[in-house]
Amino acid sequence: MTSGNRGASDRIAAELREQINSGALRPGAALPSTAELARRYGVASETARLAVARLKEQGLLIGRAGAGVYVRPRPPLRRLGIDRYDKAKWRDADVVAFAADREASGRSWEPSDQTQTVSRIPAPDRVAAALGLPSGADVYERARIVREQGEPTHTLTSYYRLEHVEGTRLVNATAGPAGPGGGFRVLYERGLEIARMVEDLLARMPTPEEVATLELPPGEPVVELHRTTSTADGVVVEYAIGIHAASRFAWSYEFAVPDSGERR
Repeated sequence: MTSGNRGASDRIAAELREQINSGALRPGAALPSTAELARRYGVASETARLAVARLKEQGLLIGRAGAGVYVRPRPPLRRLGIDRYDKAKWRDADVVAFAADREASGRSWEPSDQTQTVSRIPAPDRVAAALGLPSGADVYERARIVREQGEPTHTLTSYYRLEHVEGTRLVNATAGPAGPGGGFRVLYERGLEIARMVEDLLARMPTPEEVATLELPPGEPVVELHRTTSTADGVVVEYAIGIHAASRFAWSYEFAVPDSGERR
């Protein structure tokens, strides 16, 4: 690439960046095609493509396969840390967890935003330990991808003991949640009411497979979540691993502050 082309692509990238930052190009807005940008700025298509690629690398634009390039949606979704699991939502109001996050963020959702595959597999060591099973015992793996307006936001893979979910909606791979109230409602209907959760979070760089699945721009980290869900009597009914695009979520927690030294 010549210095002239480099300078022109830098100029185009700077102008588009200013339009994004000022709101002239709003979150979710479609960017003009490379050919249209080339005509608008009087440059070669390759020069316009380089400008767009630079803004993708900076996380300002995102490409959708076969559908063009868009300004990355903002603000990020609120991921409710505790309230998303309120029993009044999934037990009484038929609201699944990812939909609770959308509603809290003032965003719409469709059941088809969630797709999944369901497989019966030998449990990996970590999964077997969490579910209290021998290593290699068969479990059900329910691997979901959740999207917003076609853009992947996160994956969530849950593991279950066979006897807890065999023959239920949780082993149905049809797109969408596992019916009203989702998976927690299914477990509740089986007499396995969830009562306790432990969530562990860590931030890291994604694997190449995760970059492709979540359509991540270069350099974006992910937040990995491990969730262990159990009943009041300590039976673990789900072990889940979620991979979240870091820029697409703001994590929100509200809880009562414990006082273990409270006088009696």
